[in-house]
Amino acid sequence: MRAALIVAHTDRQQITRMAGAAAEQLIRAGFEVRMLPSDAADCELPAGVRVFDHTRAAQDTEIVLVFGGDGTFLRAAEMARPAGVAMLGVNFGRVGFLAEAEPDALTSTIAAIVERNYDVEERVSIDATIWQGDQQLASAWALNEASLERTSRERMLEVSVQVDDQPLLRFGCDGVLCATPTGSTAYAFSAGGPIVWPTVDALIVVPNAAHALFARPVVVDPDSVIEIELLRGEHAAVLSCDGRRSIAVPPNGRVQVRRGAHPVRIVRLSDWNFTERLVTKFQLPVRGFRDGRPHIGALSAFDHDPNGTDTNGTDPKVTGPSGTDSSGTDPSGSDAVDRGASESVIE
Repeated sequence: MRAALIVAHTDRQQITRMAGAAAEQLIRAGFEVRMLPSDAADCELPAGVRVFDHTRAAQDTEIVLVFGGDGTFLRAAEMARPAGVAMLGVNFGRVGFLAEAEPDALTSTIAAIVERNYDVEERVSIDATIWQGDQQLASAWALNEASLERTSRERMLEVSVQVDDQPLLRFGCDGVLCATPTGSTAYAFSAGGPIVWPTVDALIVVPNAAHALFARPVVVDPDSVIEIELLRGEHAAVLSCDGRRSIAVPPNGRVQVRRGAHPVRIVRLSDWNFTERLVTKFQLPVRGFRDGRPHIGALSAFDHDPNGTDTNGTDPKVTGPSGTDSSGTDPSGSDAVDRGASESVIE
């Protein structure tokens, strides 16, 4: 039997109602539908939905269907990634770069899942390990970014950055982000990093509020190993992965970041164009202010046709009372003012 896991941000009634509608449509199509205990308790669900804990919920499923914003998507990825299951997001967030579908297309979205009318795209993830000397203390992973951050507001971190065992940067800062192309539109973007198309194979290093003359973000080979070391013995830090998993980094500790062993698999329902999504989500001004100006020819007072009339069909030689033309305007007034103003500027 085909199976699907539904993960929902249940604080909104619209989401709980639509998650229930999706579950009902999938059950009618012969799917086993699963949910987490906390999500199932808050949703309006049909009979037949099975409840699984997070350690087993995504195992042996075909798809993880996510109702919410990017935060809910990242929560669902914690279950989908180790199981190697593809994810499809229905966007209820403010931006929703990770989501593929919109709520008003829910019925057709579920139909595409049932008919297997979709593609799967693999996204680079990050694996991060924390070391002190030769001892590995902890490890974590991220889809968007692994961010080394200070724990004390009074003191900056003093760090060195190496790429493939070669020193690259050293500065005081609030932190350093190591991001994926998928995460380049998230925290890394807010910290001044570049937007990188998600299909690009690369890793991104972004200094966060660095006190240095050179503190530019850099894009490195996806197979490179990035190492960030805390240089002062009295300064501790914290490593935050996707803003969801935080690990303490002791003084003189170091963080090693590399391409993740497992990608995150994301469902695509149509010919997906990141450029269009970028323009839409960020409301980019694809039209400049000059696009609204008339053409040079339209700036002429009269554009005569062979019959002696201008382009609006009036005779420019016909004037009305008080020296106005047939439209009621003074042909010498406003133009004379403009010319005078222009001449005074030139002088």
